[in-house]
Amino acid sequence: MENVTDRTSNPFGMSPPCERFVPGYGDANANFHVIGDHPKIHGGSETGVPFTNDAGMRLQRALATAGLIDQPDENTPAMHETFFSYIHMCVPEGVGPPTERAYLDMERFFDAELRAIAAHVLLPVGMKATQHVIETYTALPVDVDTPTDMDERHATEIRGSGFLVYPILDPSEWQSEDRANDSHNGAEEQLVQALFDLQATDYYQEVDLGRFLPNDEPYHVR
Repeated sequence: MENVTDRTSNPFGMSPPCERFVPGYGDANANFHVIGDHPKIHGGSETGVPFTNDAGMRLQRALATAGLIDQPDENTPAMHETFFSYIHMCVPEGVGPPTERAYLDMERFFDAELRAIAAHVLLPVGMKATQHVIETYTALPVDVDTPTDMDERHATEIRGSGFLVYPILDPSEWQSEDRANDSHNGAEEQLVQALFDLQATDYYQEVDLGRFLPNDEPYHVR
């Protein structure tokens, strides 16, 4: 089944209870769903499009190299088979991060968007988004009081409940040109190679429900 919409920004008309929010953006029939924390961390508070700050542009370029997006752009990236969104789409007020209560309140909007997209591969960016995705959409145990080791998880496969999950180290922590001895050297290259390798496999997470139909014809759903 495909979503019948050609809207790139907020294709499902999300309307959370906040003055400013950054809705999901991209291909509503995406195979890859890139999931960030909130707009002040991963960009979008100024443009209204996720992952459009400096770190977000670094991620966009890596995804373009891997063939997941058509053209990076700091305002309106050209998307194909990929969708961007946040676990907390509202722009936080003040200088601090959202409260845990605010994250819980935004969960319903994120979950609705995630299930509407129904991508085969989830790509959570940074520790907060990764811990949430692992806890909610895989069978792996998560200790909320113990930070996820993103160096270990980065660009590695986790099989979830109907999804493949590939966590991504926050792009702000990737090696920069003036940090030649950075301990995260190669994070971008590792991600690009992992995505190339993934796309060379049969990564679709589908179930054939045709056995429940009277004519036994295949009926595949995500």
